[in-house]
Amino acid sequence: MNIRHRIVPANGIRLHIAESGPADGPCIILCHGFPESWYSWRHQLKALGDAGYHVVAPDMRGFGRSSHPLEVSAFTQPKLVGDLVGLLAELPHRTAVIAGHDWGAPVAWNAALFRPDLFPAVIGLSVPYYGARTTFTYDHTIPPSQSMRREVGPDGFHYQLYFSQIGRAEADIEKDVRGWLAGFFHTLSADAPPEEVRLAELRNGDRLEDAFARPKARPAWMTDADLDHYTAEFERTGFASALNYYRAADLTWHEMAPWRGAHIKVPAAFIAGEGDVVVVANPDIVKNFPNEVPDLRGNLLIPNCGHWTQQERPDETNRFMLGFLKDVTADGRTGR
Repeated sequence: MNIRHRIVPANGIRLHIAESGPADGPCIILCHGFPESWYSWRHQLKALGDAGYHVVAPDMRGFGRSSHPLEVSAFTQPKLVGDLVGLLAELPHRTAVIAGHDWGAPVAWNAALFRPDLFPAVIGLSVPYYGARTTFTYDHTIPPSQSMRREVGPDGFHYQLYFSQIGRAEADIEKDVRGWLAGFFHTLSADAPPEEVRLAELRNGDRLEDAFARPKARPAWMTDADLDHYTAEFERTGFASALNYYRAADLTWHEMAPWRGAHIKVPAAFIAGEGDVVVVANPDIVKNFPNEVPDLRGNLLIPNCGHWTQQERPDETNRFMLGFLKDVTADGRTGR
C-alpha cells in the first residue's frame, strides 16, 4: 500500500497529511500525540488502507510539515478540533470516523463531542474520555496547572508542569534530540523495567530526562530507522510548538467550560496497553470512563503493552480498529 503525501489548507493553517487506501472508501482520520507525527500511524495506514478505507493521518498543528504557530493560545482543544473540521472539508467525504492517540485522543473525543454530525464514531487510544477534560487532575474545578501543583506540592515534580516551562523544556530536549526521544519512547513503553524509571525521585527544577530508563538496544517496534525519522523531524522544527499542547491546558480548561461533564453520544471504542502510564496512574478513570461514553462498543487493554499502543502492538491495534470500523461503517453512512 502506497502512502501519499500532500499539504491542505485547514482552519487558517496548512496541514501536511499522509493518505492511503481508496479515496472513495469510508474515511478514518488518525490524530497522533507527543512527540510523534503522522509516522506513528505507519502500520495503520497500511493495514486499514489495504482493507479499503481512506486513511488520513495529518501532522497535527505544531508537528512535522504542518504549520507551527508559536502562540500558546493557538493550541486549545476547540482550535485543534477546528483543524479537523477544516481537513474534512478538503476531503471527498461528508463524515469520517475519528481516532486519536495520546494528545490526539482528547482531540478525537472532543471532535465527536462538538461535531457528531461530521465525526459520527470515535476511537481513543491510551487516553480515555474524561468528561470533556484533557488533563487528569484530582480537582477539575480549578485550572489544571493549579491542580497539578497542589497534587505534587511546591517542591514536587509534574511532567506537564515541566513541559509548560517556556524556553526551559525545549532547551533541555534540543541538546540531544535523538537521545531524548530514545529515552522518552523507551521509558513509556512496556520494554522499560519499572525499577529503572525514576520519575518519583524527581523534584521541582529537575529535568524529565533524569528519570528515563535508557534502552540497551532498539526494540523491534522502534527501529533505528524509525527513531531517525522522528529525530530528523524535530531537529528541523524544534519542540516549542509541540509543547504548546501542554502549555494550553489552562486556556483549554476555560474554553471547555460549556461542555464540562458532557457525554460522548456517538459509537466509540477505546484501546490501550495494560502497562500504559495513563492506565496505571489513573485506574479509577479507566474503570469509570465507560459511564461517560454510553455507546462504548469496544474497550481493550493489551497485555505487555506500554503507552505507544499502535506502534508497540500494531497487529492487535489493527484488528481492534478494523472490527470497530466494520461495525460502524456497515450501513454505508459513516465515513462517507
